[in-house]
Amino acid sequence: MNPVVAVAGPPNAGKTTLFSRLTGASVTVGNWPGQTVDRHQGSFVVGGERFDLVDLPGTYGLVAISAEESITTRFLTGSEPDVVVTVVDATSLETGLHLVSQIAEAGFRQVVAINMADVARRRGIEIDSPTLARVLGVSVVETVARRGEGLDELRRAIAEAAGSAAPPPLVVDYGAVIERHLGSLTEMAISFPQVREMAAARWTVLQLLAGDEQTRESVHRASGGEELLAGVDQARTSIAGEVGAAVELALAERRFEWVVAVAGRITGGQDAGRTWSDRFDRVLTHRILGLPVFLAVMWVVLRFTADVTAPYLDWIDGTISGPATRWSVSLLGAVALDGTWVEALVVDGILAGVGGVLVFVPVLFGLYLMLGLLEDSGYMARAAAVMDRAMRAIGIPGKAFLPMMVGFGCTVPAIYATRTLDSARERLLTGLLTPFMSCGARLPVYILLAGVFFAGSSSTVVFSMYLLGVAVAVLIGFVLSRTILREQEPTPFVMVLPEFRMPNARTVWALVRQRTWAFIKGAGTVILAASIAVWLLLAVPLGGNGSFADTEPGDSAFGAASRVLASTLDPLGFGEWEQSGALITGFVAKEVVVGTMAQLYAVEEGGDDEASGGIADDAREIGTSFVAATADTLRAVPGVVGLDLVDLTDDSSTELQDAIRTSFEDSGDGRGALAGVAFLVFVLLYTPCMAAVAAFRQEFGTKWMWVSVIGQFAVAWIGAFIVFQGGRLLGLG
Repeated sequence: MNPVVAVAGPPNAGKTTLFSRLTGASVTVGNWPGQTVDRHQGSFVVGGERFDLVDLPGTYGLVAISAEESITTRFLTGSEPDVVVTVVDATSLETGLHLVSQIAEAGFRQVVAINMADVARRRGIEIDSPTLARVLGVSVVETVARRGEGLDELRRAIAEAAGSAAPPPLVVDYGAVIERHLGSLTEMAISFPQVREMAAARWTVLQLLAGDEQTRESVHRASGGEELLAGVDQARTSIAGEVGAAVELALAERRFEWVVAVAGRITGGQDAGRTWSDRFDRVLTHRILGLPVFLAVMWVVLRFTADVTAPYLDWIDGTISGPATRWSVSLLGAVALDGTWVEALVVDGILAGVGGVLVFVPVLFGLYLMLGLLEDSGYMARAAAVMDRAMRAIGIPGKAFLPMMVGFGCTVPAIYATRTLDSARERLLTGLLTPFMSCGARLPVYILLAGVFFAGSSSTVVFSMYLLGVAVAVLIGFVLSRTILREQEPTPFVMVLPEFRMPNARTVWALVRQRTWAFIKGAGTVILAASIAVWLLLAVPLGGNGSFADTEPGDSAFGAASRVLASTLDPLGFGEWEQSGALITGFVAKEVVVGTMAQLYAVEEGGDDEASGGIADDAREIGTSFVAATADTLRAVPGVVGLDLVDLTDDSSTELQDAIRTSFEDSGDGRGALAGVAFLVFVLLYTPCMAAVAAFRQEFGTKWMWVSVIGQFAVAWIGAFIVFQGGRLLGLG
């Protein structure tokens, strides 16, 4: 069996980057047993021996409060890895050494990777690694993970540690009072074999005194555990009385004093003063300027997403409706299936549905690219610090902003990201608010409708949807935090801001590739299944004189089901059955809304059936249009920041857009644009997708799942009603 290496470290220390560099491309992603937090595993080879690496969630300590700390502690104490690599930020040694000391106290074979050593050197900070190695009794390696420096030495250190005997546990002096009780409790723990086998006895007692529930549960199940727990509870009371403070606080203070003393011994030189990152932070985290800067950054992100990627939308649309459709029909003709229901399934079901969604892959690629740049630069952490002040003022936990920011990409991982929060109340509240963030799947719907009704200012409409989602989340959070989820005791906002840096192309590309591919796989599975299901319902006649696969959409089973919902949406300005049908499929996945509209508003596209010059001509057409789209994109990039306003609006419109515009004009009594905005508001506010519902149920239970789903539909209906009826009263539309 290969030696197992756990990679631990506090957030923003470069742990995941180091893990990626060590393992290269040999990474698998799954879930932790019984958990929904991602589990990353990989491997590397040293001297012919393979080592399996496990990337543990970022944590500041091993007392399990958040889900990340619980997972890390459970893995270390339960799986007993052969080596623990603890990643420490060289510019924030004290933060990292707090975790290093706890792992050393537990008696694990440990290798300390002092990362971002280049940043420390630029600041004039000198780190005495040999002294730190002697103090801890472990190997210490300086690394620069982003550039791959020190990794060979780190691999050798891991191999040497795995082949050596386990070091004696580190002993930190916690003062006369605590040490007296700690000594007697440690002897008691040693006397019980099952407790003694769990971990180093002194470490087990320290965890119990610190209030670690996970360790307490394990000891409770062990023979003699009840007696030890009774002794610990009595000692906690005695220590608190003698030192005049809670035991957890007393332990933390003594450990921090030890960390400060060690840091003082191993660091030399002098900080070079205020760095350019510090200067940026004076603006980016300013209590007044920080929020406008954040809004400006998000505006640039959405301008880039909506405008710069637009030429590629036309390219993919032309490729699918032109060459791809012609090739599909030709292949079916070769097997005598042209003109049959199979052709209708392929062209009107699969290509129209999935193709209508894949058109927006460039949009999502642009969104993930911009979010990846912000994450890797360190700006996301600063955005959370800025929003903390605003969110605290209305009773929403400031740390909740990070999961909500994840929600701009996808709601499902955003719900899982609530596990980073400290209390069950904060996790639930954030889980209820996260679905109102505009996930990437909603973006194709925004682009489509904004292009139909607001072609000259589509990016403004899209940006407004994002702002509205945040505003609604803030309002609902304000209400919930003062009613059914009243805040008992505010938890402090604790976050170490990473060095503000230029994004690493390799790291950003990995993020963009993973997220974009996840969307494409969704288009090939869930969306494909939904598109086929919609086509089948459209093919089954329930009225009229049609037959299977040859019936009017309004006479189909899908049309009948959609009419049931349509009556409830009529006051919102979009009571046509086609519109309600698109919303029904949107419950499966928001991307399907676009595909459903492409199917329901199916029209004959001129030129698609014209004779093609053959595969060579089609390939030439695809290549030529791609080059043209790339040229348009390059011209549009400066316009995102206002250097060169490029009009990407095409005065012409497709027949699909004309059909959608006509439908909304009819349902909105001539106020098509107003009805379109109301439709976008409904898409923004109702349940993101079935996957998000399943994730919510897994995290918070069935009762709160129904509260979330019903509440989101109610908020969506009310929001769209206010927009449409309020707009009519004001004479808009």
